[in-house]
Amino acid sequence: MSRAPELLAPAGSPEALRAAVQSGADAVYLGWGNFNARRGARNFSDEEFAEALVYCHARGVRVFLTLNTLLTDQELPQALAAAAAASRLGVDAVLVQDWGLLDLLRQSLPDLPLHASTQMSVFTSGGAREACGDGCERVVIARECSAEDTAEIIRSCPAEIEVFGHGALCMCYSGQCAMSTVLGGRSGNRGRCAQPCRLPYGVNAPARQDHPLSLKDSCLAGELGSMAAMGVACVKLEGRMKRPEYVAVVTSIYARLLAEGRGPTAAEQKDLEAAFSRSGFTDWYWRGERGAGMFGTRPENAPGPKELFAAAKAAYEKDALRTVPVDFACTVRAGAPCSLAAADGDGHAVTVSGPAPEPARNRPLTAEELSARLRKTGGTAYSCREVSVELDEDLSLPASAVNALRREALAALTEERTRPPVRRELTPPPPPEDACGADSPRWTVSVASLAQLSPALLALKPARVYVPLELLAPLSALPEGETEWCAVLPRVWRDRDEARLREWLAHARSLGASGALAGNIGHLPLLRDSGLYIYGDFGLNVFNSRSLEYLRRKGLRSACVSFELRFSQIRDLRKPLPAEAVVYGRLPLMITENCLVQNGGECRCGQPNVLRDRTGAAFPLLPAYGCRTEIQNDRPLWLADLPDYRRLGLQYARLRFTTETPEECVRVFRDYLEGRPAQGPFTRGLYKRGVE
Repeated sequence: MSRAPELLAPAGSPEALRAAVQSGADAVYLGWGNFNARRGARNFSDEEFAEALVYCHARGVRVFLTLNTLLTDQELPQALAAAAAASRLGVDAVLVQDWGLLDLLRQSLPDLPLHASTQMSVFTSGGAREACGDGCERVVIARECSAEDTAEIIRSCPAEIEVFGHGALCMCYSGQCAMSTVLGGRSGNRGRCAQPCRLPYGVNAPARQDHPLSLKDSCLAGELGSMAAMGVACVKLEGRMKRPEYVAVVTSIYARLLAEGRGPTAAEQKDLEAAFSRSGFTDWYWRGERGAGMFGTRPENAPGPKELFAAAKAAYEKDALRTVPVDFACTVRAGAPCSLAAADGDGHAVTVSGPAPEPARNRPLTAEELSARLRKTGGTAYSCREVSVELDEDLSLPASAVNALRREALAALTEERTRPPVRRELTPPPPPEDACGADSPRWTVSVASLAQLSPALLALKPARVYVPLELLAPLSALPEGETEWCAVLPRVWRDRDEARLREWLAHARSLGASGALAGNIGHLPLLRDSGLYIYGDFGLNVFNSRSLEYLRRKGLRSACVSFELRFSQIRDLRKPLPAEAVVYGRLPLMITENCLVQNGGECRCGQPNVLRDRTGAAFPLLPAYGCRTEIQNDRPLWLADLPDYRRLGLQYARLRFTTETPEECVRVFRDYLEGRPAQGPFTRGLYKRGVE
């Protein structure tokens, strides 16, 4: 018989945590401090966090701490301290995105369970196994994964697999979105997403009332049985930014469905939609489908369902929906202190003693009366299941003494149930060596089309040229040029694509390519036996020195650092691995599962396409492997006339060509060689202003 998945509910505040627990959650996830992907939620103070652990553990609910943001070198010690404090308090697991933090936690707190956040962008078996091999006992896979994808990952990976079952869908793959960052300086990778995807845009048209980036919320309430059958370990409900009443409604419905092994009734489906939806729900990703029918909106400041929410609040505020059954055994003997043993169903047992009974002066205490007093557990985390009494005749024991005995026993049982496990805390490893800094970077070039690889461009002798793997596949020879040829793997793919990708990699090597650019942790298993050097791309989100060290130990020969870092932060990175940075080009804002052009009703992927916002800015839409879309910034990054980037210790500086003509590619390269100012609209990116 399949085991029902764990139900994991959001707790964006202490009240939402209470709502989740009382409504049937098996576990909750919450933010504490500044390093979580929902920094705009209410989150928890130090005192509230400690109280939350006791509250949950007393009731048999697990608590997961979200430390799932990118971290600077200066922030890593604070994040480690937060994780260590949470571990001492007994947190059940920590969700992590940053490779440097993952590595630091694994070495410093080896007994603390770690979960790979969906921000790691894991959507293949190889990626899940890689995270598992690095110490993650659970992997939260991408929301875009279908049932088929999920089942294959579960079959292939020994780690637990967690899926998002209900709530908001990001347009971009989690961990890969830079739209909020580049346009407004608020990083989704740092917990500050401004949700630009919910605004109106036009695809090859002015922005009016269309919302081509606003996906409906996901609802997989009808798929819980298939999830259990395939071995999904945990179903996650999204919503740390939502009100406690929403958490209560959604959690209670999913808890019932899991407990009863069924799908939602029409009334339950109606309640889910009333609690929050955007033009209804979608389950298309789970079904392996995509298209315009997945998109929807919600009016700003739309009111919640008053009666539904009022009833939910009244229920969870009683604090009586979630109790732990307890068995009492009370002994009252003449001439000896009375005793009370309390035991739960999880193997915890305690015994406390009270005053000795006195001879009865009037009416003696009966077993029925003693049992009735012990059963009065209201207002606690417990409910009395059975009471056994051993009572000598003709004795008296005040009701206050029995009540005190019961309170003391339950307090002792709570202490047992909430006792933190003993976990090791080891000395953190020293900072990595700063062995690979350079006085001045060498030029690398990435292209989006073969036409951009002109003889004039190659005559400028870039150190490396990065070419999409699918563009190399039909070639019989590489263009002539004094450079290192590197294949760029697709940013998004699936397990079913890997046989073809391996063939293409072998062909690229036969052409003379010596390296490959990996932008996802799942690329590494594909490349280890390819005979190609592995270089890290910006999709790996390298934000600190320890991430570079982590990738060095993974066998990478260089890595591109995040373009969300400031110049000073890149300069101060210790570089145990040669570092690269993008210094020119349209920065990628999103990589989407949906093809935005095809969703508009007409496939124009061979032609120029743009996304327009309300200001008229035009964001080029480039086709990506698998009929996906990569949204580019409306203007290129330009640093040619800034000497700063040359003094950061970088080994490589990348010119990222996307929409440029072959002639423009050559002109830009020459402008960078000569340090010229831009000739049109441009941006300095985030290197000067940084991100929140």
